[in-house]
Amino acid sequence: MPAFGVHSEAGKLRTVLVHRPGLSLERLTPHNRTEFLFDDVVWVQRAQLEHDAFTDVLRDHDVEVLYLDKLLAETIAASVEARRFIVERAVSSYTVGLSLVDELQAFLMDVSPERLAGILLDGLLAAECDGLDMAALSRHSLGAVMAEPDTFVLPPLPNSLFTRDPSAWLYGGVVLPPLFWHARRLEVANVSAIYRFHPRFVSEDFSFWYPPSGDAERFAVEDFGHGASLEGGDVMPIGNRTVLIGMGERSTGRMVEHIARSLFDAGEADRVIAARMQQARSYMHLDTVFNILDRDAVTVYPPVVDAMRVFSIRPDGSGEGFDITEERSLLAAVSDALGVVELRAVATGGDVFRSSREQWDDANNVVAIEPGVVVAYSKNPETNANLRQAGIEVIEIEGSELGKGRGGCHCMTCPLSRDPM
Repeated sequence: MPAFGVHSEAGKLRTVLVHRPGLSLERLTPHNRTEFLFDDVVWVQRAQLEHDAFTDVLRDHDVEVLYLDKLLAETIAASVEARRFIVERAVSSYTVGLSLVDELQAFLMDVSPERLAGILLDGLLAAECDGLDMAALSRHSLGAVMAEPDTFVLPPLPNSLFTRDPSAWLYGGVVLPPLFWHARRLEVANVSAIYRFHPRFVSEDFSFWYPPSGDAERFAVEDFGHGASLEGGDVMPIGNRTVLIGMGERSTGRMVEHIARSLFDAGEADRVIAARMQQARSYMHLDTVFNILDRDAVTVYPPVVDAMRVFSIRPDGSGEGFDITEERSLLAAVSDALGVVELRAVATGGDVFRSSREQWDDANNVVAIEPGVVVAYSKNPETNANLRQAGIEVIEIEGSELGKGRGGCHCMTCPLSRDPM
């Protein structure tokens, strides 16, 4: 099989992209945490220990673990073209203002690859612009005039911890989606640069489902002004030439159609299942209420899953349109797509109070590392007990700090290579 490609949600996981907690999380405060989509500030040292334990589990099961910051630095070092690609997308009139673009781009084109990767992930304070004369710039830049030493010239990207969202690998290609919240959009620019320029990716044959390969050079932050959005936590290549996509708080039907059209045109899939969810932060993505555990087993949060409207999208034969049919339920549609008579559905554990609490604490957001083996947070004992009773092997990790950004083990992993089931 090619080095990169994701052909199921629970087949053997081969290679995964993660991001270890660091400076970007240290820059969260009680005052800015909501701006960066976190429910609380994070004890970073503890989060690092939790994350290291998580990646140790992955390696113990022969999963290759790649780190976002290292790949980004290697990408920048690979060529001037790669550096220019990422700098021009991170520093635009939309991110720093018209009057700072030239000077800041020139500054970042000259720093080391490691420092630039750190700036792109952790942000840049005015006090850290040691190559720029902010006093001189203030004569013609409103941004420089208003900048205090601790002002972000470029914001940190603390949600980079959740590598699932800014890219989604579907079979033999990848989606680089327009994310819903402004605070996360530059994450896509970082992974886009890696996939387009890192030597390991350049040497492989894969497709860009979105933006289409021919439109690659058009990718920029300002492209996201069209109001359509999609995030990787809503996107699942479940197998059998089928992709499941949730439409909740952060993913729109318009983007579902774009992905379906691209996959159908390439002959990579012949069915997209779209699940319309309630829109709420408690279940911002499909993977917070539903995940595939084994060839015939899923975890579900019934209050949300049972209320979904579900549609199957197929090509209509003309090469241009869709044939859309409504399904009885999410479980019925997934069972049919997988060729399973009936799925084993493992519900979030406990009474109505415990079930709600454990769903909030990412009980459903487990990641399968092979069929029937998942990694989960230990703080959800009743759901984990339900999974074990259903025959699923559950490997528990601590997640008291990692979960403060509303994400579990599934959110913290972007599979780059996974076998079919």
